[in-house]
Amino acid sequence: MAETKHQNRSQIKVGLYAAVVVFLAYTMIFGFRKSFTVATFDGIEIAGYSYKTILVISQVLGYLLAKFYGIKYISELKRTGRGSVILLLTGIAWASWLLFALVPVPYNIVFLFINGFPLGMLWGVVFSYVEGRRSTDFIGATLAVSFIFASGFVKSVGAWLMVEFGVSEFWVPFYTGLVFALPLLLFVFLMERIPPPSEEDIRHRTERVAMTEADRKGFVKEFFAGIVACVLIYCFATIFRDIRDNFGAEMWKELGYFNQPAIFSQTETPITLIILVLIGSMVLIKNNYKALQTAHVFILIGFTIAGISTLLFTVQSIAPIWWMMLVGLGLYMVYIPFNAVFFDRLISTFRYTGNVGFLIYLADSFGYVGSVGVLFSKEIFKVQLNWVTFFSNSVIGLSAIGILLTAFSMVYFGRKYKRLMHKEFNELKPVETLQV
Repeated sequence: MAETKHQNRSQIKVGLYAAVVVFLAYTMIFGFRKSFTVATFDGIEIAGYSYKTILVISQVLGYLLAKFYGIKYISELKRTGRGSVILLLTGIAWASWLLFALVPVPYNIVFLFINGFPLGMLWGVVFSYVEGRRSTDFIGATLAVSFIFASGFVKSVGAWLMVEFGVSEFWVPFYTGLVFALPLLLFVFLMERIPPPSEEDIRHRTERVAMTEADRKGFVKEFFAGIVACVLIYCFATIFRDIRDNFGAEMWKELGYFNQPAIFSQTETPITLIILVLIGSMVLIKNNYKALQTAHVFILIGFTIAGISTLLFTVQSIAPIWWMMLVGLGLYMVYIPFNAVFFDRLISTFRYTGNVGFLIYLADSFGYVGSVGVLFSKEIFKVQLNWVTFFSNSVIGLSAIGILLTAFSMVYFGRKYKRLMHKEFNELKPVETLQV
């Protein structure tokens, strides 16, 4: 009994340490990613196209290719040398912002792509430190909400540099990176000191190892319909999270909130805390299958909140700031489980030996295809968008589709699990009869 209590205390200490460290580390990484979106680059066009939109597309294309490459790279990632990988990839991303500021328009557009590719690899590297533990739900939730908090925090830092120090729109990303550079070094060092999963962790959550091409193909074949549904759900969430994230400045401007740097943190901080409590509380669910189904419930609720709050906003029943907060909460309730607990519990439920990075990057790659598709469609077809109108109308329709897909996924994995339990029961039955 005393030994069990000691193990539980040790698990809690490691879990809290890992949660704090990965949250802060990924927040620092985000400082090299999204601060440019606080600028609107008004009046700049390239061949008739919005310069800001081209910048976003260029960076997202970098992410997109990184996600497809990451399906192989992250799934095969070894557990040594990861700290050096993080610093190298972040350093490349930061150097790209220096060149973005120095090279004139339109030639500096390419550096957004160069920035996006290395940063697109980093989520999988960081998550590899914390997967496969009994406390992964809490740690993963903390890590996942870091980019909700970081998105608002980094933009507030960028807006602060512009308003208080007169830093130009082109230099904001580089100087924002400068603010986050030294803290990143510290938190990568601390991340390297996170202990590996214990034997008890492995017993509850299965061992996490590099996956071969045959392993990846076998997993997809076994759960094909469920994976397709999950990828589509994640694709919807990614599209609208990215629109809200990349064009939040334009949306706030259209809503009448301009030149208010703190507005980003004011909306994102409450969302961060709510999501952390909701997803982190899943650590209390020891049964992996029940936790997987609970994640489905959170996703259903998220789509419902996003859809209903947007309906209320369109009929002017709630204020713009409440709508932006509620629709963000709903979308992140869909988005965060896939980046934190859903795939980890899926692997644990069906006791597959592999890693979460493969599934996250598989979903992410198609999610970014959707984001790029929306942006390209806007520019190619010369659609003159009011971002608030486009975003609100689209969220209502896709929330309804998302609810149907989530219900299908919930039933699909439920039936898979029942068949697995039935098979195991039949395999054990002869042994039990013999013992009697």
